[in-house]
Amino acid sequence: MTLTLTPGAATLDQLEALWRQGLAARLDPAARPAIKAAAALVARAAAGTDAVYGVNTGFGKLASVKIASKDTAALQRNLILSHCCGVGEPLDTASTRLMMVLKLLSLGRGASGVRWEIIACLEDMLARGVTPVIPGQGSVGASGDLAPLAHMAAVMIGEGEARLGDQTLPGGEAMHRAGLTPVTLGPKEGLALINGTQFSTACALTGLYDAKRAALGAIVTSALSTDAIMGSTAPLVAAIHTLRGHPGQIRVAALMRQLMEGSVIRESHREGDTRVQDPYCIRCQPQVTGAAMDLLEFAANTLEIEANAVTDNPLVLVDEGLIVSGGNFHAEPVAFAADQIAIAISEIGAIAQRRVALMVDPTLSFDLPPFLTPEPGLNSGLMIAEVTTAALMSENKHLANPCSTDSTPTSANQEDHVSMAAHAARRLRKMNQNLSVILGVEMICAAQGIEFRAPLVTSPALQSAMARIRADIPSLGQDRYMAPDIAAAAALITSGALVQAARL
Repeated sequence: MTLTLTPGAATLDQLEALWRQGLAARLDPAARPAIKAAAALVARAAAGTDAVYGVNTGFGKLASVKIASKDTAALQRNLILSHCCGVGEPLDTASTRLMMVLKLLSLGRGASGVRWEIIACLEDMLARGVTPVIPGQGSVGASGDLAPLAHMAAVMIGEGEARLGDQTLPGGEAMHRAGLTPVTLGPKEGLALINGTQFSTACALTGLYDAKRAALGAIVTSALSTDAIMGSTAPLVAAIHTLRGHPGQIRVAALMRQLMEGSVIRESHREGDTRVQDPYCIRCQPQVTGAAMDLLEFAANTLEIEANAVTDNPLVLVDEGLIVSGGNFHAEPVAFAADQIAIAISEIGAIAQRRVALMVDPTLSFDLPPFLTPEPGLNSGLMIAEVTTAALMSENKHLANPCSTDSTPTSANQEDHVSMAAHAARRLRKMNQNLSVILGVEMICAAQGIEFRAPLVTSPALQSAMARIRADIPSLGQDRYMAPDIAAAAALITSGALVQAARL
């Protein structure tokens, strides 16, 4: 399936569908006249005698070096090859394809000066499954994600490496096998391809999408945990949250009320409960995860703008007849957004980990057996599963330290302040993986705790969630090899299957 996108108007839902479902993308043909007009302006500049950055000059600190007209094609090719300096673990295929789509959207605004042939090349690569191998390290998030995008552009000119099906091939061979012809870059086209924030933005978007899914999963696991410890639902009363007014907090409380409606466990101790207040990890779930969800929405707004932005340099302003240098390649907005996402991920996991600790501790868990095992002593139960969540919570705290406050001069001090957006965005994948395990272990503990409350049962929505959990993860009786259970539980979070089962 191919999705047609309108430059400047792509939505986060469209981009998530492209990423999750592996869809191809094409630009709305209505974008073609603007792209053609900008390319014509660049062609005129290339034929002239005036120095125009990126068209007939060197780059960065070498911008004062004039390039002869006959050498402009070589200039662009050399630019791509020289900038292919990425190192480290390659970006996954789905995220790489999203990066390519974001580059299409940027070029499609008609302010980059590339020919339609460049657009068509990217579209055809997406349609035929030619995915450049993009090393994950090498960008400082200013002057664009130069190294990662250069590895993308290299495949377009028949160089570099690409994945085709389950094979990794030389870029030219991958293009040939897919029935595609590499492009020859015209004036400014190499620079337009490698200047921009598309690598950082793609990584930030995938981090956002998984964090939002995990946040919903945390609402389900927290409701399960509340019933497991026979916690009070009084802190979920709507008026409490309305009085504060934060939309995320109001939403989380409402969803938790919905999930816990009809719980026999809760009704069994509504009268005569001697506990005045539960610990914060139960009582303040709407306030914490709700605030995290508000932060994610703020970041989403920034990233939707950036996904539709023109972020290369120089920009081709057709109406003014100008080719002007600016700084849209500086990825500070993306770095800020990624840092916010990281903080949200860390805090969702931090409060969830405390619920895990609550459930396994016999001094706090309100009559649940130590470490949620029916034979404590002979069995250790979920003792070390909780330790794993503590390790991952701590790792996420370290990873949540801001990247956007860092900078280092590059390119002979021409690029003397950089955003570190690529660092900020890349770490989100690992943080979400850690969060899915924390929530997965909480899910295992809560399900075990609820079963210890039999014959009392939880709500219909949470019974449905329990059934989905037990389809993959049996109850824990005697100790067993736990790693597969934890992996299965994490998968229920990352896939959204737990949330779907709870009908949230």
